[in-house]
Amino acid sequence: MLLAIDCGNTNALFAIHDGTGWRKQWRTATNTSRTADEYAVWLHQLLAMDDLSLADLDACIIATVVPQSLFHLRNLSRRYLNYEPMVIGEGDLKMSIITATDNPVEVGADRLVNSVGARTLVDGALLLVDSGTATTFDVVTEDNKFIGGAIAPGMYLSMEALHDAAAKLPRIAIEKPQKTIGANTVNAMQTGIFWGHVEMIDGLVRRIRSEYNKPMTVIGTGGVSPLFAGASQEIERFESDLTIRGLLEIYNQNAGKT
Repeated sequence: MLLAIDCGNTNALFAIHDGTGWRKQWRTATNTSRTADEYAVWLHQLLAMDDLSLADLDACIIATVVPQSLFHLRNLSRRYLNYEPMVIGEGDLKMSIITATDNPVEVGADRLVNSVGARTLVDGALLLVDSGTATTFDVVTEDNKFIGGAIAPGMYLSMEALHDAAAKLPRIAIEKPQKTIGANTVNAMQTGIFWGHVEMIDGLVRRIRSEYNKPMTVIGTGGVSPLFAGASQEIERFESDLTIRGLLEIYNQNAGKT
């Protein structure tokens, strides 16, 4: 079984693929000081709940934008799976997407993996909107070139910035507001952050579409993207599993399974 790990700035996703489908998925807060042994204990307990064990895992692929976590995740695979993990951005891994930016090595692993995952679903040019700690806009051409995009603060990052910088503004939960005019401070913050973020997404999508000047499919993904369903006028479809789709595709390509 394959252990696919997507480690972001806020959360890490661990997913198990049994060769036919995704068996289990778990999320944990990203903690750069968590050791391989601590990951193993945590993972062992979760596997046991599904009548699995670490011994059932015999392969691993990792995508991370947190370099400090990679050392521990790599050791998790080496020590407990007896497998040298595939790491996105290292070695000569084959990928169906070509990085065609000014500096390919600086492109985040998550952006490339999402692009590979999206390509398994949709042909033609793509614009991927990934809503997480940051909100990224990634353009993939019809001939499979990742040419760049845009990076903006994510919704929760914006919310925390408001709370931290303004003494009287509380920490709030993000919800889709019923009204645009907030009648109290919490409602005003919610509408400003939510609708402000939606308008930022739609505005950037329109600008990118205009500049690219060719048909493209706009796909939303990421942890908070479901909030935008029915709110964004520009996102055409939502796919929550682009990253693990991409990780599986890259693993199969490099393990000789495709």
